[in-house]
Amino acid sequence: MTGADGRRPIVVGVDPDPSKRPALAWAADEAGRRGLPLRLVHAQGMPTGGYRSGEPRASWEEWNRALHGLGDQVLKEAVAFVESRQPTVEVSTLLAEGEPAWVLREEARTASLVVVGSRHLSRRREMFSATSVALPLTAHAPCPVAVVPEPEHVAQKPPCFVVGVDGSEHSAAAVDLAFEEAALHGALLRALYVWHPPLLGVLDEDSAVLECRRVLSETVAGRAAQYPDVELHHEVVRGHPVQILTGASEHALGLVVGARGHGGFTGMMLGSVSQGVLHHAHCPVITVPV
Repeated sequence: MTGADGRRPIVVGVDPDPSKRPALAWAADEAGRRGLPLRLVHAQGMPTGGYRSGEPRASWEEWNRALHGLGDQVLKEAVAFVESRQPTVEVSTLLAEGEPAWVLREEARTASLVVVGSRHLSRRREMFSATSVALPLTAHAPCPVAVVPEPEHVAQKPPCFVVGVDGSEHSAAAVDLAFEEAALHGALLRALYVWHPPLLGVLDEDSAVLECRRVLSETVAGRAAQYPDVELHHEVVRGHPVQILTGASEHALGLVVGARGHGGFTGMMLGSVSQGVLHHAHCPVITVPV
């Protein structure tokens, strides 16, 4: 829901377990930095382990009423958490019925960013779990999606953001957001073009790497001029994109990638590189659509 002043809120999915706050904390801080309202969304599909119900309910109506009461309490506690952490952020709430991924995707239509938590499920559990949110949301949301790992990630100093570059429209959009994030955090930015040689090799590897460097330089050049205060490090790295970007994420504030791509990230559809870093990155991952 866009605010009366036209500002698109940051939307965050609220977990029923009050001990799982990294995504909520990250979203609150991001809203504070950007001067945007924060919308807390709790979606009630099937009950999850975060709920603690008493005796079995005598009827569906009573059970449903109790579930809504628990949902209201979840949001009330989340609002109190945000107000204590970022007291100047404007907060709204939504208690919705439906699967969380679907509800958040609908909210993403009018959001500037959607934030969810990740418990680093295995690929099989992520694929078949009814509570799985990050992958379907990232695949279909029309706005950037930030997936924040649990437990909370601790970055090294100096603070750093990492962005994957491959020359595609999606990676160009990712570079735009990465520069913005680095500027907001007072962080340096590492722009990485990961060159993954084809299985059969190339006739002239030096020429292939030079072309990667050209694409990387052209992609970051104009944006670096827009953000003169952001210290930029850019390099071409040989290897597998998921492994290289996951390694680079270990001490980063965040990793930004495009939803899809080409070139250095050959076949970078969600489910390959994007899915890989969502499963394995150590820091928050922001996936950017075009």
